[in-house]
Amino acid sequence: MTTSRETGSTAGSGSAPRTLAEELRTRPDDALAGLLRARPDLLNPVPGDLTQLATRASTRASVVRALDRLDRFALQVAEALAVAPDPCSYDTLAALMTGDPGTEGADPRIAAALPRAVAVLREQALVWGGEERLRLVRTAYELLAPSPAHPSPTGLGPTVAEATAGMSPGRLQEIIAAAGLPATHDPVTAVAALTGLFGDRTRMAALLGGAPAEATAVLGKLVWGPPYGTVTAEPAPHLRWLMDRGLLLSTGPGNVALPREAALHLRAGRAHRAPEPVAPELAPVTEHSARLVDTTAAGQAFTALTTVEELLKEWESAGPLVLRAGGLSVRDLKRAATALDTTEPAAAFWAELAYAAGLLASDGDVDERYAPTPAYDDWLQLPAEQRWTRLAEAWLATTRTPGLAGEKDAKGRTLAALGPDLDRGPAPEVRRRVLALLAELPEGASVSADTLLARLQWERPPRAATDDLRSRLALWALAEADQLGLTSRGALSGHGRALLLDPPAAGGALAPLLPEPLDHVLLQADLTAVAPGPLRRPLAQTLSVLADIESKGGATVYRFTPGSVRRALDAGRTAADLRAFLTEHSRTPVPQPLAYLIDDVARRHGRLRVGAASSYLRCDDEAVLAEILADRRSAPLRLRRLAATVLAAQVAPDLLLEGLRAMGYAPAAESAEGDVVVTRADVHRTPPRTPPAPVPDGPPAPDTTLLGAAVRAIRAGDLASTTPRKQSPATTPTTGGLPRTTSADTLATVQAAVLTGEAVWIGYVNADGAASQRVIAPIRVEGGFVTAYDHTADEVRTYPLHRITGVAELADDVV
Repeated sequence: MTTSRETGSTAGSGSAPRTLAEELRTRPDDALAGLLRARPDLLNPVPGDLTQLATRASTRASVVRALDRLDRFALQVAEALAVAPDPCSYDTLAALMTGDPGTEGADPRIAAALPRAVAVLREQALVWGGEERLRLVRTAYELLAPSPAHPSPTGLGPTVAEATAGMSPGRLQEIIAAAGLPATHDPVTAVAALTGLFGDRTRMAALLGGAPAEATAVLGKLVWGPPYGTVTAEPAPHLRWLMDRGLLLSTGPGNVALPREAALHLRAGRAHRAPEPVAPELAPVTEHSARLVDTTAAGQAFTALTTVEELLKEWESAGPLVLRAGGLSVRDLKRAATALDTTEPAAAFWAELAYAAGLLASDGDVDERYAPTPAYDDWLQLPAEQRWTRLAEAWLATTRTPGLAGEKDAKGRTLAALGPDLDRGPAPEVRRRVLALLAELPEGASVSADTLLARLQWERPPRAATDDLRSRLALWALAEADQLGLTSRGALSGHGRALLLDPPAAGGALAPLLPEPLDHVLLQADLTAVAPGPLRRPLAQTLSVLADIESKGGATVYRFTPGSVRRALDAGRTAADLRAFLTEHSRTPVPQPLAYLIDDVARRHGRLRVGAASSYLRCDDEAVLAEILADRRSAPLRLRRLAATVLAAQVAPDLLLEGLRAMGYAPAAESAEGDVVVTRADVHRTPPRTPPAPVPDGPPAPDTTLLGAAVRAIRAGDLASTTPRKQSPATTPTTGGLPRTTSADTLATVQAAVLTGEAVWIGYVNADGAASQRVIAPIRVEGGFVTAYDHTADEVRTYPLHRITGVAELADDVV
C-alpha cells in the first residue's frame, strides 16, 4: 500500500495498523479525498482529525448509506467478510467467493473481479487492514452478519461456537462422541474439535456418507437458507441423527439451525449461491436508423412544447384552485387531461414539468390558484429548441416525481399532483443513469426495460424487493423521456445524447429537426380550416379565438361556429378584419359559407346593447325588443320597457348577456359612455416565482476545491492531536486536554520559539469559548499578540496571548 507523508502516527510505516484511524493516517491525500468524495456525509462538518473521521465513518447512518451505494458484487464481498473469520485473509475471502478448487459451475470472472471489489470497500473505509488481516468495519459487520432476527443475504446461519454458547458441557460431549470425535476436557476444545470436523472436507464427507436419505434431504433444504427450522419434542429419527452429530444445533425451544461451517461444506465453500462479478450486459434487442430515431423524437419534442403551452393557456384565465394541503384536486386533474386529450398520469407529468421549469406556480391570493408565471411569457419568446432545452434540463434536475400522483402515502392520504410530497431525492440520479446507459448503446439501438432494470439493480441493489423505488423511478424515467422527445422507439436520440454532455448543444442538435412554423391554413367549404403543420404564434393565437380546435395530430383542424365568430367580434375584431385575416393566411379562397357566417353574425352582433342599470337593454329596432318581451324564455330576466328602444332588467349585465345568447341573439356589452366593451379573458400571472428547489438525496458531492481544503484541515488537525510533546515542570499534566502554563511561561516559550524558529503546541480558546489544540510556528510577539504560521489552519494567524491556555515544546524527533 502506498504510504502518506509522515504525520506523527503512532503506527510506524512497517507495522500493521491497529485501528481504522491508524490506517487512514497511512493513506495519501488523494485516497482521503476519494473517501470523502465517495461518502460526502463525512464532510458535514469537516472532521477535526483522522480519529474523528474514522469514528464518523463507523456510525450506523453513514455505513448504511455507504452500503446502499455499493454495486452487487462489492456488497456480496462485504457479506462474505461478515461470515468469514475476523480478521480474514485475502485467500480465505477468495475461497468464500469462488468455492473449493474444481467446484462445478465456478465462474472464473470472480477471481478477476475480487481485487476491484476489495479496493472499493477499502476506499470507502468499510474494510481496513492488510491482505492477511482484512477487517470489516464493526458497524457493517453488525448490519450484514447473520442473526435469527436479520438473516444474512448469504443464507448462512450461526457458527458452531455461537450456536453452542449456552449448551451444557455434557451435551457437547455427546455430540462430539456421536460425530466420531474423541472426548475433550472442556467445552472450548469440544467446540474447536467440532468446528474442525465441519471444516475438514474429507472427514465431513465421510460423516455425511452415513446419513439417512431423509437427513440429506433436510440439509438440502437448509443449505442455501434460511438455515433455521423447527422440530417437535420428539424429533423424527433422521432429524435426531442430525441433531446428535451437531449438524442441526438447538437455538431455542423447538428451534434448530444449520451451523455455518457445515453449510459451507455443503456449498463447496461458497458464501453465495450465485455471485455476480460483472454487471449484466446491455444487449440491444432492436436497432433502428439513427435518422429515424432523431426525427420521430424531434416530432415528440415539438408536441411536448405545444402541450405545455396549451396547458398553461388553459390555466392563464381561470386556473384551478390549490387544495388546502397543497396540490391539484382530482377533478381539476381530470379536466386538464380532457383539455389536453390525454390520460391523467400524463396530465400530471406536464403540470409537474411546467412547475419544475418555473413556468407554473400558485398565485398566493386569498382564493389561491395555479397560474402561469411571468417567466412563461419570456419562455414563449424563445426559439423552439431553447424552450425544449429548458424543459429537458428542468426534468433532469428536479426531484419532483409525477409518477407518484394518485398513490397513497404512509398515512393513507392520496398524493396530489403539484402537491408537497412528490419529491424523491434519487430521481435526478436515476434519470441521468438511465439516459447514460442508453447512450452506451450504438446509435438507434434499444434494450428492453427488464434488461435495463437488471443493470440498474446490479449497480445499486435494492434494500427490499417489495419497495424498489429506484426501479420504479427508472420505469417512469423511460416513459417521461419518450414524452419529452429524448428517446424514440426505446433508443436515445442525438439531442438526448447531447443533453447529457452539453445542454446548449442539445438545442443546436434539435433545431434542424423541428418543423418550420407555417404562415397559412387551408380553408374548406365545411366551415373548417386545416393547418398542415405547426403555425406561427400570431396566426395560431388569432385562429384559436376565431375558431374552435376540432382535432389535433400531424394536421390541426379548426371549426368555425357562430359562437367562435362572436368570440372574435367580442374581442374587438370587425367582420372586415376577419375576412382580411382569412384571405391573407389561406392558401385557398375564403369559402362562401364561411363568408356568409361571418357577415350574418356580424350583422346581428351589437344590435342589442347591454349596460348597467342594474342592467338595461337597448336596440334601435323596436320590433326586436317586442319579440324579446313576448318570448317566454325571457321571464327569468325580468325585463320591462322603459322606452321604445330600451328595456330594463333585474339581473346583472353578464347574466343578461348569457340569457340573450341562449335565446339565439347576439348582444354586445357597452360602457357607461355607450361604447361597445371589448371582452377578452383576463390573462392572469403569478408574482415572480422561482422554480422549486430539488430535495437532495443526502449531502451534495463535494468539488475538488472543497476536498483539497478538507483534507488539509483534517491533516493539520491530526498533526496537532497526535504530535508528541515534551513534558516540562511548568506544564500541568493533562490527559488529552489543553496544556496549562502560566502567562509568564507562555510568553517566554513563545519568544524563544520566535528566536529558534521551532514549532510549539498550544491550547487556544476563541471568542466563542470553543477550545482547540494547535501546532504553530511563532513569527513575532508584540502588543500582547503572537503572529504565527498555524499548521492546523495552514495559514498565518494572529492570536491574543491571553487566550492561549498553555504552551509546550514538541518532541525532538518530530519533523
